Amino acid sequence: MTTGASPGVRAPGLASKAFGKLRRLGLITVLLCIWQYVSLFVLDATSRTLLPPPTTIFTAAWELISSGELYRHARDSLKREMVAFLWASISIPIGIAMGWSRVVDEQMDTIFEMLRPIPPLAWIPLSILWFGVGDEQNQFIIFLGIFFPILLNTINGVKGIEPNLIRAARCLGAGEIQILWRVVVKAALPQIVTGIRIGLGVGWMALVAAELVGANSGLGFLINDARTVLRTDYIIVGMASIGVIGLLLDQIIRVLSRRLLPWSRSMDR
Repeated sequence: MTTGASPGVRAPGLASKAFGKLRRLGLITVLLCIWQYVSLFVLDATSRTLLPPPTTIFTAAWELISSGELYRHARDSLKREMVAFLWASISIPIGIAMGWSRVVDEQMDTIFEMLRPIPPLAWIPLSILWFGVGDEQNQFIIFLGIFFPILLNTINGVKGIEPNLIRAARCLGAGEIQILWRVVVKAALPQIVTGIRIGLGVGWMALVAAELVGANSGLGFLINDARTVLRTDYIIVGMASIGVIGLLLDQIIRVLSRRLLPWSRSMDR
């Protein structure tokens, strides 16, 4: 009896979850229908070339997917993002040092606060002169986009730790290294992960801008190349791919954070 009832109990739950997921697509579906109607029945032929209907966009997406071109460009962009992120991870120990030590903070804060307001895109001319047109130049621009959000969130995470936690650890005989690793780092991890989420998003935006002027592959290159031949459908496919990949990256980080940081509620949003 119990075995036979279990599927019946689970089925409504699965159906409810599926409906909840589909319900989130309601507004997107309405907007796509409006776009389709306006493009087909309101715009003239010239304007329709500049803003093709969603059906044309889906056809263009299938062309790029079936030819493997979209995969190749997305792969190259993701590779640059991940390499730059590995380099930008140096901001985590730097941020911990600045948040923990007043001396380190005093020495580095002025330098970083002078560099931080400079947009990554402003570095493109210099980066092309330094690295030429290629992966290194793109990775440098992404590095700048990722570095500072992680750094600032790490500093704030360390400085925002409850002082009583540190006092309690010292009272229990913990040394500075133990306090730093077992109390400070673990308590600051949720804030650090938030910085990673923001940094990857900023880096992803900077990557596309860098590829527009200094790359021979990638989603930014795909968009710029399509512009030269007036393929607005390819341009929109490239833009949509950027958005979808950015969403997937963020979701992956949130899922991993829930599993690795179960004590934090900041990843539930």
